[in-house]
Amino acid sequence: MPPLATAQFDYLLPEELIAQFPAARRDQSRLLVVDRAAHSLRHQVFSDLPQFLRTGDVLIRNNASVLPARLHAVRPTGGKVECLLLERQPGEPGSAGEQWRCLIKPGRRLPAGATFAEAGGAFTAEVVAWEGTGTALVRFATRGETVLSIAQRQGDIPLPPYIARPDSTRREADRERYQTVYADPSRPVAVAAPTAGLHFTPDLLAALTGQGVALADLTLHVGLGTFRPIAADTIAGHQIHRETYEVPPATQQALFASARRVAVGTTAVRSIEDFLAHHDRPLGHAYRGTAGIFLYPPCPFRGVDALITNFHQPRSTLLCLVAAFLAPGSTDGIDWLREIYAEAIAHRYRFFSYGDAMLIL
Repeated sequence: MPPLATAQFDYLLPEELIAQFPAARRDQSRLLVVDRAAHSLRHQVFSDLPQFLRTGDVLIRNNASVLPARLHAVRPTGGKVECLLLERQPGEPGSAGEQWRCLIKPGRRLPAGATFAEAGGAFTAEVVAWEGTGTALVRFATRGETVLSIAQRQGDIPLPPYIARPDSTRREADRERYQTVYADPSRPVAVAAPTAGLHFTPDLLAALTGQGVALADLTLHVGLGTFRPIAADTIAGHQIHRETYEVPPATQQALFASARRVAVGTTAVRSIEDFLAHHDRPLGHAYRGTAGIFLYPPCPFRGVDALITNFHQPRSTLLCLVAAFLAPGSTDGIDWLREIYAEAIAHRYRFFSYGDAMLIL
């Protein structure tokens, strides 16, 4: 089979369909139901989900919590600095403070050795080094408080770059809505929300469990790589990002059960498929791994029978995953995906993180 051209995963999206705000109610987002066996589409509302799931299904969710990781600071000259926390790093022997991998603005004006501080004195920071990926290693000093607790108290949610609002009046609202209702606050490991889960409400989850749908959680540490478009001319030429994930014993058992496994989001799929690529049975203990799996046509799927997902950016690895899932083991899903997205655009669905959802059965 010739290499898949990245252009096959491109499409034109009217800018006004990029959702800038969430739906008034989580479960009132629209839901496009794709029946692979019947090759059909149905237009529903997300609260209709119980109609399409059945007793014995297991809903597998990513319970990662989004860290309010965007910190604001100033340079000694008075210039403003925006620092996005990505991942804590092991400290150097004998060094004080915490060291984090970060994105910094304005990066070009902050060489190694440059310093900045939070205006109220919560922290001071020094750029230790710049990495080839455009990220920086930053060492923080605080008044006995962890950087994590400072971020939880006064950081901003790192909304995706395509959510471009003229003001920050919804800061507190975003702290609630750019977070799933089942996010585990003890796992603030994501810099982007597992957005397919944003549509669930406690009442909807109760309705599903009431009809015999089981819930199983895992944790994938969603990184900025999820937003990185494919720059290579071919899909195979793209170097996929790597992300840490954790699968507890109960979820491992669910993956090997005879139930229909319904993944909530591409992050759950990525974790499931990476785990099953390396294990053919439950381990009996929690597993922590690094997902470097790239799912694109014509790959098969070992552990996902149905998928809930949002509408994704052009030329993205997430779009490749969905195309593969539409027709596992073949490339037929590529053309069908283009038809489905054209239908969604024609019916004015809302796209990306705060947008509408799709259920693939």
